[in-house]
Amino acid sequence: MVKIAWHPSYAHPLPEGHRFPMVKYELIPEQLLHEGIITESNLFAPEPLAEDVVLLSHQKGYWDQLKDLTLPAKEQRRIGFPLNSQLVEREVRIARGTIDGALYAMQYGIAFNVAGGTHHAGSNWGEGFCLLNDQAIAANYLLNNGLARRILIIDLDVHQGNGTAEIFYNEDRVFTFSMHGDKNFPFRKEVSDLDIALEDGISDEVFLEKLSKALPMLLAHNPDFVFYLSGVDVLESDKLGKLALSKAGCKERDRMVLQFCKDNQLPVQVSMGGGYSPNIKDIVDAHCNTFKIGLDIFE
Repeated sequence: MVKIAWHPSYAHPLPEGHRFPMVKYELIPEQLLHEGIITESNLFAPEPLAEDVVLLSHQKGYWDQLKDLTLPAKEQRRIGFPLNSQLVEREVRIARGTIDGALYAMQYGIAFNVAGGTHHAGSNWGEGFCLLNDQAIAANYLLNNGLARRILIIDLDVHQGNGTAEIFYNEDRVFTFSMHGDKNFPFRKEVSDLDIALEDGISDEVFLEKLSKALPMLLAHNPDFVFYLSGVDVLESDKLGKLALSKAGCKERDRMVLQFCKDNQLPVQVSMGGGYSPNIKDIVDAHCNTFKIGLDIFE
């Protein structure tokens, strides 16, 4: 059975005056349940993550400042909102959900996290609404516990996975692949194992052609597990994305990645990443398509 991490804290509202489309974290599971794509048995609620697991990926000084709520104001501004205990709890539950999802993926081929994809968090910083890097934490958990030998991270959010690249810069067992907008945040990029920078306004056809050429190259790393970040901020409707993919193009992107994993017998954990279209329905529809494609391929 395909498992999906979700917890009420995912939709925790930000402090007054800070706007962010948190509502999607409630609407995605509701939509999947309403359409009969999943049942309640597919959903699981992750517990908070243990500190020793956080410290496999993040420096202790940074983590202490998060949990003690002593992160300097300048660093909080870099994240994008004021720090509070509920936001820290939200992040540790998201990270635990991605770890649990990875373990479920080893059983069932694929698993999802309704949230996650917090790829801007580096070893000692938070940035771009990301406090802790869920897929980096989960990858290090698998490696540290001997559950995977070589890991591939496929990041197709419109923004470069700079935190992920930094965390694994000197880790040969993890191959980081980021395909992202060249002239988009973060404006200071890190170096992934493979970066494909995209021009503004790129179409479905060009995006998918570049992806189809890149995917076979990734097998040279000989991965035995995949983390996929499936941000839908690549949509033409996205107010922050600057690319021009249609919903159909975004859906085909997911099909290509997940079929690649299935064909090569690679278990895959999927985190949702970003989505900032003005119409929340566009965001939810595109994210739900990711679940539908995954279920079609793996069930």
